[in-house]
Parts: sequence; structure tokens; C-alpha cells
Amino acid sequence: NIYAAAGMWDDATKVRRSMKDKGVKKQPGHSRIEVKNRVYEFVVGDTFHPQKEEIYAELQRLTRQMEEVGYMSDTKASVCNKGEMGKQHMLYHHSEKLAIAFGIISTLPGTPLCVTKNLRVCSDCHA
Repeated sequence: NIYAAAGMWDDATKVRRSMKDKGVKKQPGHSRIEVKNRVYEFVVGDTFHPQKEEIYAELQRLTRQMEEVGYMSDTKASVCNKGEMGKQHMLYHHSEKLAIAFGIISTLPGTPLCVTKNLRVCSDCHA
């Protein structure tokens, strides 16, 4: 990710290939949220949750609402080589955002939400 963050895509590809050849696996990022005494886990772009349509609809509503007051995604937080639009798409579907959207649609207004991650929270999601 250091090479990718610096835009050194060839070097990032070499490291990823070397890791794969040596059997090294990077642990995928995931977020967890507890709702009504049950823990739910999300990964980036998650499509396996039974309420995925409602979750993505809420995420889209929240994103529109944030953009209306000036939010712009921090694409520097993305370490994928997919162009600006691809980076924005990936950032909009980060696991912590999905967990928050699920928490909002699954609880009463004003209910505190606590999302935990196995990795660091990116600067776009933390802002």
C-alpha cells in the first residue's frame, strides 16, 4: 500500500505478485457493528447482507446529503489504480460506511452506533 499510495503502481504490482508467489495473504479490511445484541460484519462493496438494497439506498441518501453541504471524497485515501471515478466508487462503499448505513436503518433515531475495524479507518471515512 505504500507504493500504491505514492502512485508507484509498477512497484505495488511487483510486491503484490511477490506476496502471492510466497503465499502471503493480506487480511481484508472489515467493519463490525452490533445491533440488537447481534454482531454484523461488512467488507468493502459487500453484497451478501440480506438488506443490501436498503443499506445501499441509505448510503446513497447519506452521500447526497453530505455532498449538498460540501462533502467531497478524499480520493488520496484510495490505493487502487482505477482512476478518479473508480476511486470514488470504492470509497463510497467502504465497509465502515456500509456498517453505519445499516446501523442507521436498523435502530431508532439517536441510537449511538459503534463500528469497529480490524484495520485503520481511512481518512475519507474518518473525516
